[in-house]
Amino acid sequence: MLLNFLDELRGAGIRASLKEHLTLLEALDSDVIERRPEDFYYLARATYVKDEGLLDRFDEVFHKVFHGVFSDLGEDQATIPEEWLRAVTEKFLSDEERAAIEQLGDWDEIMETLKKRLEEQEGRHEGGNKWIGTGGTSPFGHSGYNPAGVRIGGESRNRRAIKVWEKREFANLDSSKELGTRNIKVALRRLRRFAREGAADELDLDATIRGTAKQGWLDIRMRPERHNAVKLLLFLDVGGSMDDHAKATEELFSAATSEFKNMEFFYFHNCLYESVWKDNSRRWSERIPTWDILHKYGHDYKIVFVGDAAMSPYEIAWPGGSVEHMNEEAGEVWLQRVVDTYPAVAWLNPNAQRGWQYTQSTQMIRQIMSDRMFPLTLDGLDDAMRSLTRKQG
Repeated sequence: MLLNFLDELRGAGIRASLKEHLTLLEALDSDVIERRPEDFYYLARATYVKDEGLLDRFDEVFHKVFHGVFSDLGEDQATIPEEWLRAVTEKFLSDEERAAIEQLGDWDEIMETLKKRLEEQEGRHEGGNKWIGTGGTSPFGHSGYNPAGVRIGGESRNRRAIKVWEKREFANLDSSKELGTRNIKVALRRLRRFAREGAADELDLDATIRGTAKQGWLDIRMRPERHNAVKLLLFLDVGGSMDDHAKATEELFSAATSEFKNMEFFYFHNCLYESVWKDNSRRWSERIPTWDILHKYGHDYKIVFVGDAAMSPYEIAWPGGSVEHMNEEAGEVWLQRVVDTYPAVAWLNPNAQRGWQYTQSTQMIRQIMSDRMFPLTLDGLDDAMRSLTRKQG
């Protein structure tokens, strides 16, 4: 089975060598881990994966090879998940019934009401219109409907919540996705500005020929490698509604990784706030202050945001509006700081451009970006690259 695992890793493009395989066997023989599936997973991942962009593919191969092997014997397979039972209570409302449901008010009123009901509620509720529960028309809970409320747990259905309380797990983007990236690479090449910098480690054939002819002996001349001197900061929206656009975003991420030597990327969710992260599996424990980015990377960097800009307007305009934490400053404050710091900024939106006018949050971000929002299409990429190379007044 372990040899099959090695073959599957190689077939998925992970360069797993025989030496690494022997290292894994030696570690197992030396009992460096407990005999538990989770420990074996982390040991194998640490042995074979040298690039965080390959973590997704490793997980897929691991699941394929070892699926079912570590199942607990005697486990009750007929247990119905509780969330399935709760979803049965979800109401299907007509347009008239939806219109009749009263919205509590603005952000402050909704949050104040939630605070009071948390203090008053004593048990679980389903199908109601007031308490925190499931399947009803209350502004608080999940699997129901309200024009504007706070979703607590569950899955997004109508995408009408102004705030969400739940623990979410996001996956890193795979930098090696090659399907469909060729045309994206062509579009990104508009940002190329070649230069020769660094150590002279490349043979300069023309200079060698001229020098040899002039000196009368072999005169080898070296030069620095020619590379793209453009510096790029890539901010990637992940999770939530961006899950629908993961493939297109991965293709862009893969193309940018191969085209730009001086590129850094960071993840955010919905809107930029006081911190970002590099690894979605550690996004709560290893965060990077946005101020540090603004101070570390010079004004000559090009900035590209990738996100659908589809969120509650409160997430952009209000302190505490984030769906995941209580942000002290509004998202628009941080976006404006980026725009003020870097002259070349663009926002790539994977949603169809014809629908942007119907989303208030999209219009708000377009205004902050000085209308430098472009669709994530080949034409949109071409326009975005032209915008980034254009001199800002």
